[in-house]
Amino acid sequence: MEWLLDPHVWAGFVTLAVLEIVLGIDNLVFVALLAGRLPREQQGKARTTGLALALGTRLALLGSIAFLVHLTEPVISLRGWTFSWRDLVLLAGGGFLLFKGTREIHLRVEADEEHETAGRKTGFVGTIAQIVLFDIVFSLDSVITAVGIAEDIRVMVAAIVVAMMVMLAASKPLAAFIDSHPTVKMLALSFLLLIGMMLIADGCGFHVPRGYVYAAMGFSMLVESLNLLAVRRRRTKRNAMQQTLQPTTSRGPAQ
Repeated sequence: MEWLLDPHVWAGFVTLAVLEIVLGIDNLVFVALLAGRLPREQQGKARTTGLALALGTRLALLGSIAFLVHLTEPVISLRGWTFSWRDLVLLAGGGFLLFKGTREIHLRVEADEEHETAGRKTGFVGTIAQIVLFDIVFSLDSVITAVGIAEDIRVMVAAIVVAMMVMLAASKPLAAFIDSHPTVKMLALSFLLLIGMMLIADGCGFHVPRGYVYAAMGFSMLVESLNLLAVRRRRTKRNAMQQTLQPTTSRGPAQ
């Protein structure tokens, strides 16, 4: 147990845990949107089950370090462009996110409620499968990074488990917030498009630092927060004026 007293071990654990939590933000947005397509009584179970199974897939990836190393080796060459299995996974995941985000935006902007209800064809099992598959896409880079940051497999496992517990705790309030604010839901869908483009660019060899993407997402959320605050104040002021005018109008004209 002497390794627990090593400050380098704890530094690597904290760094890796924070990294996993930050890199899991986009995953949480995707999980919240997917689970929101299910009946309300199944949404919480879908988030918990999907993230729990996703933890298993992350640990399985982490346990196959040799396999992860081979994922970055070129397997396809096309007109001077080389692609590894990692690149192909990112391209497929980014393409699906673009399709999914565009389709969801279309259902909310163009279609009426009947068509939107008809669009909810993905059942509980299908939703769980999508959460698990895209957690692999989202976590592929973070798991590879974990291998580079921490040398001890026990530190990697502990950091990933802690990060997943934080994601499980944050998934319900985040989903409730997105579901109760239609403008935030549209903003979250635009985030999916942004992340999809980032994955495609990364798969094509144009690495976009996630810090830039998260900064853009954070600025958008700040603007949307100010918008929600302004709407809430206008609503409060309108309700106060209605309560002030109601006694006057209820008495009618003086006799």
